[in-house]
Amino acid sequence: MHIDHIAIWTTDLEKEKDFFLKYFNCTAGKMYSNPRKHFSSCFISFADGSRIELMKRNDIGTRYEGESLGYAHIAIKAGSREKVEKLTERLEKDGFTIKSKPRQTGDGYYESVILDPENNIIEITC
Repeated sequence: MHIDHIAIWTTDLEKEKDFFLKYFNCTAGKMYSNPRKHFSSCFISFADGSRIELMKRNDIGTRYEGESLGYAHIAIKAGSREKVEKLTERLEKDGFTIKSKPRQTGDGYYESVILDPENNIIEITC
């Protein structure tokens, strides 16, 4: 077995989609919309086949700011320390929040931690 995809609620589907396409070399599938349920979604695919479903529905509000129970973050493998550093620098220059600059972690990862446009936590690892 393997995980087919994860899903993220968003208030701005296009902005979140563009973020993943620009910084993580993803491709976007066809936009799905169900007007009756006021629901729309789009799958973002990585080269290895893993996917993120970005979803929007008008009755979904903002989430609690800070740590809470449930899903904590997404980790995206960049491939090398240099790629982690360059992507982190690029995101910082473009105005994104860097929670943790590139560093070696106690559990063996070299990673940085950033916030996406809607403050979801993303670890960039190698």
